[in-house]
Amino acid sequence: MIKTHKIKIYPNATMRKVLNSLFDYRRYCYNQALETWNAMYDESTILADKSRRPNERKVRDELVENKQDWQYLQSARVLQLAVRDLAKGWKNYFNPKMPNHAKPRFKSKKWSKHVFKTDRAKVIDGRLRLDKPHGSGVWYDIRLAEIPRWQGAIKLVTVIEEADGYYACLAIEVTDTVVEKHGDRVTGVDANVARFDYKDANGYQRINTLPQRLLKLYQHITAYQRQLARKRVTNPTNFRSNNYRATRTKLKRDYQKVSRIQEDLLKKFTIKLVAEWDVIAIEDLDNLHMRMNKRLAKNLHRSMFGKFKQMMVYKCAWRGVRLVLVDPFYPSTQRCSQCGYIKTGDDKIGLNGNHLYHTGHDDYVCYQCGAVMRRDENAVENLIQYAS
Repeated sequence: MIKTHKIKIYPNATMRKVLNSLFDYRRYCYNQALETWNAMYDESTILADKSRRPNERKVRDELVENKQDWQYLQSARVLQLAVRDLAKGWKNYFNPKMPNHAKPRFKSKKWSKHVFKTDRAKVIDGRLRLDKPHGSGVWYDIRLAEIPRWQGAIKLVTVIEEADGYYACLAIEVTDTVVEKHGDRVTGVDANVARFDYKDANGYQRINTLPQRLLKLYQHITAYQRQLARKRVTNPTNFRSNNYRATRTKLKRDYQKVSRIQEDLLKKFTIKLVAEWDVIAIEDLDNLHMRMNKRLAKNLHRSMFGKFKQMMVYKCAWRGVRLVLVDPFYPSTQRCSQCGYIKTGDDKIGLNGNHLYHTGHDDYVCYQCGAVMRRDENAVENLIQYAS
């Protein structure tokens, strides 16, 4: 089992130069690989010879064979893993199960993320030691903010630069044994805009995914984006002033705060679920098509449906919990959890409730058995019955 631990690192001045050089080298290798890949594909198309089609091995061998002298002072693993990422990007682009995956494009020096990967790094005495090429000069181990959470072989290290410094993501192979739970404790989680509803021993509960501190950060982000846009419109040829860079730095920091708050909320909620329950039912929502609604797209994106599902999948696998992905067409909000009656036609509840019967969005009234309950509580009960 592979587990990832993200740790902040504190390189000295020499290693900061090394990291920045590796960031640029990774981008250079990726662009060179993409150019070689496109050239091989065009050649195979013109000659109508499928044996000339590019793949990871062909492109990697071509780049290694044509290495320049200065490239031997850089890590060879950065080049090979950049080609592997490119091959994975092309594979995902042609995968019919990933229709929204973008076509691989050349990475810009100004806008691309500062990141590189290596599978030869080690952690020695609480410090990160990167693989050192021959003749590269002075080299130092990098101090870690904390000891890795798991013990095991480090399979991959991804170093990334964020708004507040450098981070290392350690992919560690652990030997934990998964003990499957065979209990009958079942719960369901109903995903809504800005909240998750579920049921525990104390009744129906609600987790707010858009607290007030997040809304304030989103207001700051909107203001900073408007300032940057105004500067670009006013002086399109030379807008990168000191004030522009300062505002852009503030924008990055606020985005980072938003991401960390959201991850903290989701991690605490998902850990609580997998620790207390044996079977968990969640909706397998079609996030891509749901976000096509221009009035709800931003709020749906901020509600983190996709990230919540992703976390639940691997955390349930770690803890031996059975995760039930409910069919997206299952009428959990239209079905009565007490008698099984399903509302159709004019009886259905929409985003604004039901105009025919003058009920609100959060009200559920069964026209078959007369049950009256909250819509979200009814949906949670339907999910629990689906998983039972």
